[in-house]
Amino acid sequence: MKKVALTVAVLALGLAACESKTEEAAENVAVENAVESDVNAAEVAVDNALDAAGNAVENAGEAVENAADATADAAENAAQ
Repeated sequence: MKKVALTVAVLALGLAACESKTEEAAENVAVENAVESDVNAAEVAVDNALDAAGNAVENAGEAVENAADATADAAENAAQ
């Protein structure tokens, strides 16, 4: 009878230890998912910022080109 009680006690402790580890693993997965979500959001934000910067540079280049054309047109008109 003592062997049965001891076996039951060992099994109960083993299950309790597994439950604790299972809960910890579930918490770790939740944290990992949250971190992954944050990283994905940061990547999207960086991509958007880079796109906006590229668009701003492109727009500035076009503005310079337009100003050069306007200057050339004004010079041509003044010469006439």
